[in-house]
Amino acid sequence: TWEFDVKDALVPGENTIEVRFASTIPYIQERQAQRALPGWGGPKEVAGRAWVRKEPCNFGWDWGPVVVTCGIWRDIDIVAFSDARLADVSVRQEHEEETVGLTVGANVDAVADSALSVAVTVSLDGEVVAEAQAPVVDGVAHAELVVENPQLWWPSGMGDQPLYEVAVSLMHASGEVLDSAAKRVGLRTLRLDRHPDEWGESFQFVANGVPFFAKGANWIPADAFVTRMTVDDYRHLIQSAADANMNMLRVWGGGIYEQDMFYDLCDEMGICIWQDFMFACSTYPSFDDAFLANVQGEAEDNVRRLRHHPCIALWCGNNELEQGLVGDEWSAGQMSWEDYGKLFDTLIPDVVSELDPDRDYWPCSPHTPSDDRRDFNNPSCGDAHLWDVWHGRKPFEWYRTCTHRFNSEFGFQSFPEPATVRGYTAPQDRNVTTYVMEHHQRSGIGNTAIMQYMLDWFRLPTRFDMTLWLSQILQGMAMKYAVEHWRRAMPRGMGTLYWQLNDCWPVASWASIDYHGRWKALQFMAKKFNAPLLVSGVEDLATGDVELHVTSDLMQPQAATLNWYLTAVDGTEVDQGALPVEASARANTRVETLGLGAHVSEHGPRDLLLWLELEADGEIVSSNLVTFARPKHLELAAPGITTEIVEAPDGAMQVTLQSERPALWAWLELPGADGLFSDNFFHLRPGSPVTVTITPRGDSSCAGAADALRVRSLVDTYAVETG
Repeated sequence: TWEFDVKDALVPGENTIEVRFASTIPYIQERQAQRALPGWGGPKEVAGRAWVRKEPCNFGWDWGPVVVTCGIWRDIDIVAFSDARLADVSVRQEHEEETVGLTVGANVDAVADSALSVAVTVSLDGEVVAEAQAPVVDGVAHAELVVENPQLWWPSGMGDQPLYEVAVSLMHASGEVLDSAAKRVGLRTLRLDRHPDEWGESFQFVANGVPFFAKGANWIPADAFVTRMTVDDYRHLIQSAADANMNMLRVWGGGIYEQDMFYDLCDEMGICIWQDFMFACSTYPSFDDAFLANVQGEAEDNVRRLRHHPCIALWCGNNELEQGLVGDEWSAGQMSWEDYGKLFDTLIPDVVSELDPDRDYWPCSPHTPSDDRRDFNNPSCGDAHLWDVWHGRKPFEWYRTCTHRFNSEFGFQSFPEPATVRGYTAPQDRNVTTYVMEHHQRSGIGNTAIMQYMLDWFRLPTRFDMTLWLSQILQGMAMKYAVEHWRRAMPRGMGTLYWQLNDCWPVASWASIDYHGRWKALQFMAKKFNAPLLVSGVEDLATGDVELHVTSDLMQPQAATLNWYLTAVDGTEVDQGALPVEASARANTRVETLGLGAHVSEHGPRDLLLWLELEADGEIVSSNLVTFARPKHLELAAPGITTEIVEAPDGAMQVTLQSERPALWAWLELPGADGLFSDNFFHLRPGSPVTVTITPRGDSSCAGAADALRVRSLVDTYAVETG
């Protein structure tokens, strides 16, 4: 925040403010010529971006374009006061068994010698629950209040998100209100817990004394021009995270400190925020005193702005610098640990300690808290960025070998759906190897990696649109392997934040929601693999055994029944069973190992499907599918899907689907309209219908959609068109 005294410059009547901006590029090039700052970047990205404190991904990233913006992009105000104003308000909490004590601090800027005080009220849903007054002494006031029988704020899935309003009025001795401010707070404790355990050192978040498994994704700026974002845009994306059973987003350090509305919505929906400071994938000139002073102001402003939000779970210094960008001395590829420490071990943690002492600080993601900080991704402690699949070309099954404590980055790419691709292509561009399609792919290995893995798992698609859809199924499978394994490994592992939730332009990327807000297959699969109660199976292809697991994030134990059905690929039932389950709270329960080797020997691995359904309180709460061969080798027949459509309230419609034979990854599409689907990319078992609610989104309408509705499944991706 930049503030200037303009009183002497103002005149009665109309005034004009003119701000001139110079391009950052010549400045960066000049400083880079004086002393080059090493960093990572692709061929289209601007080298030396770290010389300026500006949104790093403005200068290009491996999912975003180079569009270096310029100008004032947040509100500008003229502020006038004659006596005093509130310069800052802080709210600290002290939790006891039946009460929460609040200390409300106010910093006051005064220009007159007046007796001042602050009046503080705390209210919930318009009802005052506590109030106090305190004098202003030497520009500071501290008011102490107690909230009886507090209603606690919980992460999504653990409880409700009540928000209290703390209103502060700055009072003149005459009783006149000189200034006022209000903060919405949630009464909760939210800490990072690290303690020695049998595997090394824990890395888990604890809300109100309760450890929980962090489920979510990484967040990037949601538009290449972030001022275009509206509250509805933010609401759709954050609601989508909550709808996919997420409870945490990581605001990644190559973007921006997000808009206030972003954090307000996360407060309301219970989405915890891992908040990076904006440093990523580069070295920084912390040998420069002016640079350090600028960073200090940036850190102080943003900690003060955001610290009252209950959603903020952690402050993190940077993204990936300890992953190879720091060494003993400055070199062509690294900065020194001494200069790194000035920023991330001293300046920023000191700001957090002073201004937000009740939250934890983590220096880097990934970071291993040991004597050798270059030992990133250590499975015994700290957090990890696991890119061995995408960048290292390991098979999806590799994820099941990982024993890391918290996985804060990992991902796999897909293309956006045909409707999005048609927005940036002409008909002649619709091949994944055309210039336009490759221009909308910023990862150097991107399209090649997608197609290589696609051939590992699936039959070659016969049409361009089917290639796009199948890439999304492939992406969802990769993340499903990872997240289900790590959830089964709790409490050893206590978090998965995949890369990434959203896009900033229409592009092939790791996102699970594309630039237009359309859910990819991964987002629908995330809703399933993040389910509060999850049933999953781990197959042993050598023996035909399948371990059955139920993973619970519920706050209480849950009685359930695990129903399993073994069928041939044509739907003929081979075997079935039902197992009682007592799912422990916030834990994984290994239910049983099914010995299916005899069936595999008799039918062959290519002819069997194992369907899992978890039933609790009379309804199916989770379902899953286990195969004994890769999908490309399953001899699936046309499933014979039928639909029944009925109108629903608010212009929505309900579609009930049934199939004569197994339909894998069945999905619905409404060409020419955007809708919100309650489910998609699901497996249909004969005799087990699935009902999907489709709600219009934006200006779209479901009117006449019954005729336009398309339903496809895996066999359609490689079926040969006839006629």
